[in-house]
Amino acid sequence: MNFTQKLQKKAEENNFVLNSKQLQQFELFYKMLIEKNKVMNLTSITEEDEVIDKHFIDSLTCARVMDMSQIHSVIDIGTGAGFPGIPLKIAYPEIEFVLLDSLNKRVKFLNEVIEALGLSGIRAVHGRAEDLARDRELRASFDLCVSRAVANLSTLSEYCIPFVRVNGFFVSYKSKKGIEEIEASAHCMKMLGSKIVQVDEFQLSDHDSDRVLIKIKKCSGTSKQYPRKAGIPSKNPL
Repeated sequence: MNFTQKLQKKAEENNFVLNSKQLQQFELFYKMLIEKNKVMNLTSITEEDEVIDKHFIDSLTCARVMDMSQIHSVIDIGTGAGFPGIPLKIAYPEIEFVLLDSLNKRVKFLNEVIEALGLSGIRAVHGRAEDLARDRELRASFDLCVSRAVANLSTLSEYCIPFVRVNGFFVSYKSKKGIEEIEASAHCMKMLGSKIVQVDEFQLSDHDSDRVLIKIKKCSGTSKQYPRKAGIPSKNPL
């Protein structure tokens, strides 16, 4: 099977429907990712089947816990090489996306991908979440925040929840270890005006480790003191 056939099969197995244009966009994204990865550290996962499973399909699993037809705007915090934001944008082209990353080289790559794939209603922004969460245009502006960034749940929530509007959601993509972080995040959830409403444990494929999606609802406005200054949320989680 070629790349698009493999991706289509995997998508169907996970109840995702991708048309021929979307499959072509995924294939071009894969080629660009592998090419850029030769000169820049974007991902340690490069083998075709693994990229399909662990990057593309994994990114789309947000739909397991969210009705994406009700979502109009999404911000992806610590997007890195564009996960989960770009796969979600390909699958849901009508949704507005902002991809945020602290490394300018990655943002440049993301803008190249956005242009090459012909995506509109999406932009990549360079900056730290701690700083950009104070931007009036971005703070409390999004229906949904997503992140596959590696940080404990309390730290990540402090970065992400300020971007979400009241009654919006934050979905944190985790390995099974994420379950252990839930109990420790109770105080953080209270301080940020949010609560965990769903924990979805699943296996992506036969040969893959368990995955967890933690769905958090923002119930009230987040105090202006959050997020704290750069470095503090990771050193001293709420």
